[in-house]
Amino acid sequence: MRILVTGGAGFIGSNFVRRTLATRPEAQVTVLDAFTYAAHEDNLRDTDGTQLCEVIRGDIRNEELVDTLTKGVDVVVHFAAESHNDNSLADADPFVTTNVNGTVTLLQAATRHGVRFHQISTDEVFGDLDLDDPARFTPDSPYRPSSPYSASKAAADHFVRAWVRSHGTAATISSCSNNYGPRQHPEKFIPRQICGLIDGQVPRVYGDGRNIRDWIHVDDHNDAVWAILDHGEIGATYLIGADGERANIDVAGDLLECFGRSRDDFIRVTDRPGHDRRYAIDPASTRALGWAPAHSDFATGLAHTVQWYRDNEQWWRPAYAAAEAQYATTESPLT
Repeated sequence: MRILVTGGAGFIGSNFVRRTLATRPEAQVTVLDAFTYAAHEDNLRDTDGTQLCEVIRGDIRNEELVDTLTKGVDVVVHFAAESHNDNSLADADPFVTTNVNGTVTLLQAATRHGVRFHQISTDEVFGDLDLDDPARFTPDSPYRPSSPYSASKAAADHFVRAWVRSHGTAATISSCSNNYGPRQHPEKFIPRQICGLIDGQVPRVYGDGRNIRDWIHVDDHNDAVWAILDHGEIGATYLIGADGERANIDVAGDLLECFGRSRDDFIRVTDRPGHDRRYAIDPASTRALGWAPAHSDFATGLAHTVQWYRDNEQWWRPAYAAAEAQYATTESPLT
């Protein structure tokens, strides 16, 4: 099978490439990535510096390049996206052009060449749930995006569905809960706290810290994507989650314990505008395909993630410094 992975130098995409090459040696993988700030060249290299697969530096909005690459593959797995909520609040344009226009460019090429297409979406398209609401998101949940980022992903999903219905495109969509694991950019919540703790810093938590996220290890997410590619129904949407609901304040406490510090040794900072309160995924649609998460113990997965960042300081340090400089312009401690 020949696979084009967009955004394959980023966090989830590079872990998908590595997981695919490790578990499906017959697969031929090509990565298309623009190598914006969230991508890293070492994500696609072996420990000796050898490149793991063919890597093309380019933009998913480049129609000619996308057409050339798509006509030579069997499947497109579309991870490429601008994905940071705070950045989308400051400037929505890159989210619209990349996440919406780029997805349409890929859909057009996949349809033209009869290529299978899978859209990596997010649970954030559904908005949020009340903290005391027993419900969870399902494939039938209405879309209620809260940020420019989630709105752009919601729009992209709708274009995928329109192409399936109007053009017969062989496409599926998956919406996943919050991923954690190695190679995640240190602007994100868990790696930001880990990198800061390695440096002896105090973790920072938005607002009251009661916002709940549904955590899943990145390898479990990517195994679920393969279950959808292998067994999913064309035109369907699948939700991927590991029953991992946990409040941000508790995750910060878990990380503090990993470093032998008190669980309450953190600082509260001003909350993000429109900050969603709770995400919760009902993964029944994907479990019906025979998939189940292998990393069911969050504490163990978190400890392994901490160790990866300890062992790979040269990977994260420049990006962490840049992210913290940006956060310094927007965050202030709550009194």
